[in-house]
Amino acid sequence: MAIKKHLAVTSLLGASFAALGQDSFIVEDLKVDGLQRVALGAALTHIPINVGDNVDDYTISKTIKSLYRSGHFDNIKVLRDGNNVIFKVTERPTISLIEFEGNDDIKDEQLTDSLNQQDIRQGEPLDKTVLDNIEKGLIEFFHSIGKYNAKIDISVTKLPRNRVKLLLEFDEGDAASIRQINLVGNELFSNEELLALAESQQDLPWWQFMGSDRYQKQTIEGDLENIRSFYLDRGYLRFNIDSTQVSVSPERESVYVTANITEGVKYKVKGFDFIGDLLGREDLIKSVIPLRAGELYNGSVVTSSEEFIKSYLARFGYANAEVRTIPDIDDENKEVQLTLSVNPGKRVYVRRIIVGGNQNTADEVLRREMTQLEGAWLSNQNLERSKLQIQRLPYMETVDFNILPVPGADDQVDVDFTVKEQSAGSFSAGLAYGSYLGLQFNIGVTESNFLGTGNQVGLSLNTSRGSESISLSYTDPYFTPDGVSQGSSIFYTNYDASAFSLVDYKSKSYGIGTNIGFPIDSVNRVNFGVRWVQEELSDIAEYEQTRVLRETFLDADDPDAGFNFTKYELSVGWSRVTVNRGLFPTAGSKQTLNLTGTAPNSDLTYFKINYDSRFYWPISNDHRWVFSTRAALGYGNGYGNTNGYDQVLPFQEFFRITEMELRGFDRNTILPQAVARSAQAIPGTPGVDGTSTGSIGSASEFDTLTPLGRIGGNAKAVAGMELIVPTPFLDEENTSSVRTSLFVDAANVWDTEFNVDRYQNLLVDERAKLNDYADPMRFRVSTGLSIQWISPMGPMLISFAYPLQKEEDDDTKTISFNISNTF
Repeated sequence: MAIKKHLAVTSLLGASFAALGQDSFIVEDLKVDGLQRVALGAALTHIPINVGDNVDDYTISKTIKSLYRSGHFDNIKVLRDGNNVIFKVTERPTISLIEFEGNDDIKDEQLTDSLNQQDIRQGEPLDKTVLDNIEKGLIEFFHSIGKYNAKIDISVTKLPRNRVKLLLEFDEGDAASIRQINLVGNELFSNEELLALAESQQDLPWWQFMGSDRYQKQTIEGDLENIRSFYLDRGYLRFNIDSTQVSVSPERESVYVTANITEGVKYKVKGFDFIGDLLGREDLIKSVIPLRAGELYNGSVVTSSEEFIKSYLARFGYANAEVRTIPDIDDENKEVQLTLSVNPGKRVYVRRIIVGGNQNTADEVLRREMTQLEGAWLSNQNLERSKLQIQRLPYMETVDFNILPVPGADDQVDVDFTVKEQSAGSFSAGLAYGSYLGLQFNIGVTESNFLGTGNQVGLSLNTSRGSESISLSYTDPYFTPDGVSQGSSIFYTNYDASAFSLVDYKSKSYGIGTNIGFPIDSVNRVNFGVRWVQEELSDIAEYEQTRVLRETFLDADDPDAGFNFTKYELSVGWSRVTVNRGLFPTAGSKQTLNLTGTAPNSDLTYFKINYDSRFYWPISNDHRWVFSTRAALGYGNGYGNTNGYDQVLPFQEFFRITEMELRGFDRNTILPQAVARSAQAIPGTPGVDGTSTGSIGSASEFDTLTPLGRIGGNAKAVAGMELIVPTPFLDEENTSSVRTSLFVDAANVWDTEFNVDRYQNLLVDERAKLNDYADPMRFRVSTGLSIQWISPMGPMLISFAYPLQKEEDDDTKTISFNISNTF
């Protein structure tokens, strides 16, 4: 195509020159005939002559070349009419449509990008000379992935108004398989040992249908680099891949790969030094990098040393530092002296930070999380920290940044942060269903990014079996510019414990509270809070665990009356958060430690301490396989003395277990049971007629015990392990909103104040009814599969669980499903 164009242009120029003649003349007028899509003004910009100019054959030749370079024309003729010059042009057709058929291994988007790079796109003129190059490039691509029988047909269909349609039809054929990979020259390591490093596989039998022995050039090149690294990491500094041959069978269905290698011998590092500018930190860098004199040469150690130095210098704005290791090889002594040449280059400053992708969140909310500032030098550490802190926000799904050089300034860059938002709350009005709580009515909104401000707002009205609540909360995480947070809340609850597999009692409470938090550093915070609570307890049955509370506050004149308490709660907490994401993290940890207690002037004086932790360790580089652990510990008790009774933790403040903390068990089923103790009356002496003359009180050893509903305890321990795995049949785009995991849960709640020895004087049958509720080792364990989804209506969780360790009276469940619950 290129030769034809050259000949055509040459003959055209010759004809044009003949038409114009050899003499120069003064141009009186210029005309361009044949224009359709191209405007006259646009065409004239490519004609370097004007009316009044003296032109000759050379000038006309330059003009024709200029018009061809514009890319608008297929054919150009120049005629002379007296002293008038007439350009007769044929415009290139405009590409109206581009279609692909039969392509499997190369996607439409890749083809479109490839065509765009060669200016083949819809709406642009078609340069037919480029089509041959495109066809050759695509054939080379298919050969590189083993499809040697691939065929490509590019057809051009004319359309009205000088338009065309391009159709690229592919017949890819089958990919050639690797019949054999031969390594020649290896004596120290066997073929099996070296080929185990390769991703490519050879001559697989039919039953290994999950594997692939398909030939791909890039994969083979990567495999050879793995073998090279294997040798270099073991000291074989002179290792070399001398040559590589790829042979294709006549039918083009099989490929034979042969690599000729030279192994060499092992070399030790004699020593290492630096040249260049290390910013006065040579001693520090030398002590930190893993290079050591006297050890075997290791290519990975050399590379990691270079990368560390680059990364370290980038902290201080030297973003384009160059580090190169120069080996001085002593073949006689089998040693190498390494010289690390360091050129930090210019310090680079950030001219501007651009934020994009945030449709709902204000720029200020994202910028206040950034430690990289405009006008400061570019720091890779601050950039990564900024990305991490933005990504920890619960309403951010992904965060990326690009460094863009500023044209004309080699010491300035712009940083472009691109975020993708996700729902961090829910708006609900209507009905929901939980496998335990049954049908629920709720209306409310919880939002961690209220109106894009980053502030947290919660407003809810919920009713379910045995519970009614209304609450309003508000938290400003940046109450002050330096990250001091402030929150307030008000609430009302009406709770019937019997509906939750607990003992019989009812509770009404309302209150108001506020809290304030202070950042210690980027990952640690301390929080302080105060809350006023008014609480009413009623319908309290008489149990051993409620005895202290009843005896302390019982009104002898009205023993059936409820109890009213005023509490002034104070709290202090610490949190450490290093997770990489706010929702569904894959690396880092989250730990909280909270101490809550009532002030001495409260009607009830007690304290509770809670510790929660979650740790995430990515197993794979893409963070799709993650190992996670969690633990929760709690303890509470009373302090002081009221009405002559030592205070204990009130039973309504006992710790509970939810079905999401211990999957496979019903809510609260593992809690200690409430125990009712009753005196056994002894009948009096029978009368003459055989009836009893009355009864007399019995001794306490004849009391009877009746275990009833669950009540909880003042100590709690929860632990769990999870293996987070890729969710099958799910696009990669949705992996950040759906999580699948295999889990093992363990939990126990016990009462340190319960003393089983108090019942040793009872009859054996009565003692047999008791469990030692003070035993901290009565753990229940379950295992199963869990799927979580951050849906538009709120978090959803479905679990399939099987109890591994349980007790006889535990209630278990195989499947649990919840909406609007966060696990």
